[in-house]
Amino acid sequence: MIASVLTLTRSDIKALRITDDYSLHRVVYGLFQDQRTDGEKHASVPSGFLFADRGGDAKGRTILILSDREPLTPEHGTLHSKPVPEEFLSHPLYRFEVTVNPTKKERPSGKRIPFKTSDEVTAWALGKCRESWGFSITPSSLEVQMLPVKQFTSKGHSVTHGSARLSGLLQVENRELFITSFRQGIGRGRAFGFGLLQIAPVKNVSNN
Repeated sequence: MIASVLTLTRSDIKALRITDDYSLHRVVYGLFQDQRTDGEKHASVPSGFLFADRGGDAKGRTILILSDREPLTPEHGTLHSKPVPEEFLSHPLYRFEVTVNPTKKERPSGKRIPFKTSDEVTAWALGKCRESWGFSITPSSLEVQMLPVKQFTSKGHSVTHGSARLSGLLQVENRELFITSFRQGIGRGRAFGFGLLQIAPVKNVSNN
C-alpha cells in the first residue's frame, strides 16, 4: 500500500475547479487509472484507493490518499508518496481517526437515512466495529463529532451524505479483517472521501 499527501494551494484549487465534494472526488480519481471493468464497477468492486480531505486554511488544502498502486503525477499541486511498511499493521493497539457516512436502513422502504445525533453514531460504531471492521473501540476513548451534511450533484442526481468524525483507541481483534478495513476503508461513501482509517500505533498503553 502507498500512503500519499496531496497539497493544494489556492491557485491549484482554482485551476482544478474544486468547489464541492464531487469535484474533489474527480481530482483524486484523476490520479489513478481505473483498472476495473464496467461489471466490476457495477458490482462495487473497490477502486484500490481511498482519500480523506483534511481541509486547510486560506493558503490551501491537504488530502490524504491510501492506494494499492502509485498515483500519477498531478498536473496541479504537490504529491508526496511512500510505501506503508508491513509491520505498521502488526500492532495490537492504535489511535485512530476516520470520517464516516453512518446510515441506517429505513423500514419498510429500505431507504438509507443518516444518523442525526452523536449518540446514534456512537452506538452504530460500537455495534459494528468488532464484527464488520476487525477491531474493538475503547468506549471511554471514543469521540464523535457530527459534521455538516455533504451535498452535491453527480451525473444529474442530487447526492446527500451524512458525515461524522470518529476518533479514539482501537484494539485489533481480527487481524485479517482489520487489514482489509485499513486497505479498503469502512462504511459507505468511500468514493467520496469517507472511510479512510488514519491510524498510529500505541506502544505504551500506560501513557494513554
